[in-house]
Amino acid sequence: MKRAFRRRLLKALLALVLAVFALFLALFVRVRYFPPRFDVVSIASQPEYQAPALLEHAWSLPVARTYLHELDFQPNGSMCGPTSVANAFRSLGEGPDTPDTLLEGTGKCRLDFCFGGLTLDDLAQLVHEKSRRSVTVLTGLSLEEFRMHLRHSNDTGRRYLVNFQRGLLFGKGVGHHSPIAGYLPDRDLVFVLDVNPTFGPWLVSSERLFRATTSPDSSTGKPRGLLLIQ
Repeated sequence: MKRAFRRRLLKALLALVLAVFALFLALFVRVRYFPPRFDVVSIASQPEYQAPALLEHAWSLPVARTYLHELDFQPNGSMCGPTSVANAFRSLGEGPDTPDTLLEGTGKCRLDFCFGGLTLDDLAQLVHEKSRRSVTVLTGLSLEEFRMHLRHSNDTGRRYLVNFQRGLLFGKGVGHHSPIAGYLPDRDLVFVLDVNPTFGPWLVSSERLFRATTSPDSSTGKPRGLLLIQ
């Protein structure tokens, strides 16, 4: 009787492990090989995208300097949100500065994978639980309001994260989170520290980035936007 029960239990556990593995594999294949495509000109073709002189100038901005020319990259495609928050905390010199320590005890992203990704509201909850700083989700902004916050992104008392649809910037891709390390107002360029190692830091016009934040989050239907930590 007990042996039969153990066999059934082992079979159930094996089925669960195989189902989780299959889900991991399906998500990986979808994102890696069949990402959504968009009829836009990729910002990677623009001269300012990763121009060495402009990047060097961007790294000299007040908030960018606090990142110390370092960026911890996401361990997998689902962890961009926690990785972005951890980078922001590290730049502030406080709070958990790795995705693992940020997520510890929260019940989120079990098995080091955030199924379906995390929303801005999810990240706000993590910040609230893991620090004493205030956190604000900023969605539904106008372009002018968006630019106002970009100007504030050079304030060392603030950290901004941006949630955007990568496909609207690069022609293909899914939703993504990354820190904003500053703004060059004379050129209207935003300095984004992309936590995906395939991309790394880049520059983009405020209007292109704004458009990429207006696309709804597919998991919630809510608009994307900014996360403000201060």
